[in-house]
Amino acid sequence: MIRKLLRKVFRRAAPSASAEPALIPVERHGIRREQVSPAARKTCKVLQENGHKAYVVGGAVRDLLIGHPPKDYDVATSATPEEVRALFRRSRIIGRRFKIVHVMSGPETIEVSTFRASQDAESTETDEHGRVLRDNVYGSMAEDATRRDFTVNALYYDPQSETIVDYHHGVADIQHKTLRMIGDPRTRYREDPVRMLRAVRLGAKLGLSIDPDARHPIRDMAVLLENVPAARLFDEMLKLLFSGYAVPCLKQLREEGLHHGLLPLLDVILEQPLGERFVWLALENTDQRVRQDKPVSPGFLFATLLWHEVLANWAARKAAGEHTQPALFQAMDEVLDAQAGKLAITRRIVGDIKDIWALQPRFDKRTGKMPYRLIEQPRFRAGWDFLRLRAQSGEIPMELVDWWDRFAHAGEEERATLLRSAPETPASDAPAKKRRRRRRKPTGGGEAVGGAPEQP
Repeated sequence: MIRKLLRKVFRRAAPSASAEPALIPVERHGIRREQVSPAARKTCKVLQENGHKAYVVGGAVRDLLIGHPPKDYDVATSATPEEVRALFRRSRIIGRRFKIVHVMSGPETIEVSTFRASQDAESTETDEHGRVLRDNVYGSMAEDATRRDFTVNALYYDPQSETIVDYHHGVADIQHKTLRMIGDPRTRYREDPVRMLRAVRLGAKLGLSIDPDARHPIRDMAVLLENVPAARLFDEMLKLLFSGYAVPCLKQLREEGLHHGLLPLLDVILEQPLGERFVWLALENTDQRVRQDKPVSPGFLFATLLWHEVLANWAARKAAGEHTQPALFQAMDEVLDAQAGKLAITRRIVGDIKDIWALQPRFDKRTGKMPYRLIEQPRFRAGWDFLRLRAQSGEIPMELVDWWDRFAHAGEEERATLLRSAPETPASDAPAKKRRRRRRKPTGGGEAVGGAPEQP
């Protein structure tokens, strides 16, 4: 106990070389307080008025310097989570690995974290590979800056003085378009292997070249991703796929060797033997929508990335004699189960994925009441968008997509005409197989009139 106390005292008495930060005025960096969200400004002001240090930190400062509108704001402070919680009525303490406070202000949620101390063996709980499991030791602002992953993320902005506090030359690295790790990259990757994915994502998104010292260990240490909880990997994959730069990110991941069994989803995307054009069309479409601030759906994107895995599994099951519809649902479950081991895809997203897949064979049925029932489905629009993407990739004819678009927007007379002109056999190349139905005999023993009844 005494040894632990002495270690902390001497550690703080001997700060690192980066303890004296550069104070960069607004005339040099150009970020005005009006560019920062009102909620983040208010959070910093309340904390400062109550005697605490408080700064907007990390990605928001980095993005403002580069010229990207920040998606969210984080605040770093000298106040403890309990002190922060006491100052804001609409706030809550969350987190087990790191305690943080969510401060709600209007529609915004500001993530407030306490300055972290430098890590040591006594104060930090790690697994056998060096990954940090739990660490709630608070420290100085200089120590907090050293704890951050990349220099471009260790920037602190004070909305009151409009000054940036820069401990590790992050502003210069942004100007030189370099992504540089703070500390020894191998040690930092062991602490949190997700940093390897983050390095690739930030480099591609921000147009920064990964510093050679940070890049070289990635291929050798990629295996450490196997020790990361599936929920964290899923969160990081969502950030990557919805960064607006998924295509360059994924190409960089392939160059760094961050696939080949580490993440099955990456293997599906990067080594797609079937439907390669379909997958990359979906990713390019998602990138465009993100950059245009249009809504995007994780369920839709995951459905596109895994569709040809489902098709191959479905075809194999039908070839083995399984019935069409049960075979499809079995294929869906098997493909999703293969991802669940490494990515904790939420139940809601899994439901969206299955809804979109299950609709695809139904687009082949353009007779009787089936089209009317299909356009009333809640997921019809998502299913039709998916169908169009399949046609754009060459998997099915565009005629099928156009027919459903006209039918969905037509009046009753035009719909009747479309039904009469629709072919009886499926227009797509999907494995759905139309089964012949027996005509029912009337109870009186005569011939059936009008054919088999419609199936729900």
